[in-house]
Amino acid sequence: MSSTLVPLVVAVPLLAAAALGALGNFAPSRFDNLVAIAVAVAVTVFSVLLIFRSADQTIHYWFGGWKPRSGIAIGISFSVDPLVAGVAALIGVLATAALVVSWDYFGEQVPQHFHVLMLIFLGSMTGFALSSDLFNMFVFFELMSIAAFALTGYRIEQSSALQGAINFAVVNSIGAFMLLTGIALLYGRTGALNLAQIGQVLSRGRADGLVVVAFTLVVVGFLTKAGAVPFHFWLSDAYAVAPAPVCILFAGVMSDLGLHATGRTYWEGFSGVLGADAGSVRGVLVGLGVGTALLGGAMAFVQAGLKRMLAFVVISHVGIFLAAIGLLTARGLAGATVGIVADGLVKGALFCAVASLARRLGETDELSLHGRGTPIPITGAVLGVGAVGLAVVPPLAILSGDGWLRGLLVVASALTGGAVLRAAGRIFLGLGPKQDELLVEPQAGAEAELRRAPRAGALLWLPGVALLAAGLTLAFTPGLARRAVQHAKLSVDRPALARETLHGVRTPLPKPSFERSPAAYAYAGAAGLLAIGFAALGLYRRRVPVLVAAPMHRLKLLHDGVVGEYVTWLTVGTAVIGVLFAVLIAKRP
Repeated sequence: MSSTLVPLVVAVPLLAAAALGALGNFAPSRFDNLVAIAVAVAVTVFSVLLIFRSADQTIHYWFGGWKPRSGIAIGISFSVDPLVAGVAALIGVLATAALVVSWDYFGEQVPQHFHVLMLIFLGSMTGFALSSDLFNMFVFFELMSIAAFALTGYRIEQSSALQGAINFAVVNSIGAFMLLTGIALLYGRTGALNLAQIGQVLSRGRADGLVVVAFTLVVVGFLTKAGAVPFHFWLSDAYAVAPAPVCILFAGVMSDLGLHATGRTYWEGFSGVLGADAGSVRGVLVGLGVGTALLGGAMAFVQAGLKRMLAFVVISHVGIFLAAIGLLTARGLAGATVGIVADGLVKGALFCAVASLARRLGETDELSLHGRGTPIPITGAVLGVGAVGLAVVPPLAILSGDGWLRGLLVVASALTGGAVLRAAGRIFLGLGPKQDELLVEPQAGAEAELRRAPRAGALLWLPGVALLAAGLTLAFTPGLARRAVQHAKLSVDRPALARETLHGVRTPLPKPSFERSPAAYAYAGAAGLLAIGFAALGLYRRRVPVLVAAPMHRLKLLHDGVVGEYVTWLTVGTAVIGVLFAVLIAKRP
């Protein structure tokens, strides 16, 4: 029964999308929405069941019964452990919340193809998360991207939505080509597409130029989807114009899937051949993570539009979790996975609040909404508590690492929480001035929402309350980190994974030996207090110091929406990362 559930997580939403595409025109949009919600709930239930059923042993599902022969993978597989199933459950929960919010958000204005796209998006994301075949990951990567491009440009009558969708499509398509090229190089070297078998073959050789180039292209492809610096420019453009319910999925999980794939690809495919060079890989990934975290936090703090602000929050948190994964330890992988799930729920809750603001007040601009949020206090509570959650949840995910690293990530996390907390204070309590020269105001029409609904229903804010409660509960659940580290130790044991995947030799779970230290809670508390301080600074400072204003002005100019510049940054970033890997690995004796 356990193995039967695995393909259903992907097949059910894709089949439902096909059915709605064929028959949805004969039913009202409310029926389509009910079907889509039911499917999303089913995916959530299946995924939660898989968390428990894979608790003692990883589930390997081989499509068509094409299991490995003599240690050679000849079929396509999904591999599910509690960490992977947890990511799939997050996708299902956020898809359910997004579809529930869309019920009131769009009213009667949503056409049938919206639900088709959402179900395709749901199925492709779960397929991407479960796949242990690198080419299959690329297929779901592309399917997910196509649905995301269409959802971003959903309001086709708005030029800003089209620009955001085009920037999204161009940059991510180039990232996909890089990923595909890396897969082709690996297939030429190993004759395999299954990650476990790729890892087995590569581990017999050395890290030559082909391996370094393939690893660089695969990592860049996934980090482009994640929105890591310097591949992040498209993300703020796309999230600022996509409908708020869609952004629940975009911000809550889509970007983090790139990090999930980066960690899985390294450990299963490259940790053997690059094991002696782990320090070099660690330095590059942690450096990228810290840079992404700090830049995203700084840019979030200078945004007036809530959707664009939260887009930079996503970028900053991508950097935090990339740094955790980049430590290349079981604790780093476990902490990042638990953090991605808990933080994804919190970010989803914040976009529920944005949807409520947009529908009730007709705007999502912090300055324009000064003091106007009092009629919707529950939305204000979600935004305020969620802001504190943005600050305290990521530091709990950093289960290892030097003090300097954890300190920098605390500052980045506090910047994101402080930005949203400042906006909540200005909108719902009328704090601070109505104008601020530091803040970037949204472009005309960039965040134009639907027509105001004076009595927007509970379906707009109720999912946000539920997501926020679930995210904070998960982050502070006793023993969860210990169990995550236990499973992560098996995930980073490449030889054991290969024996289990290719030969069916079960590896017992290591004994739990980790407990979250009081230091993690101290870092989280410090981030929360620092976020309050940043929010007060944003509301009540008298002027912007020149040392801050000049670099921030340059950063703002870089994010100008010109896709040609974004492609240049993608190209240069890829070259720099490749050169760093090549030079650092070549220097090894």
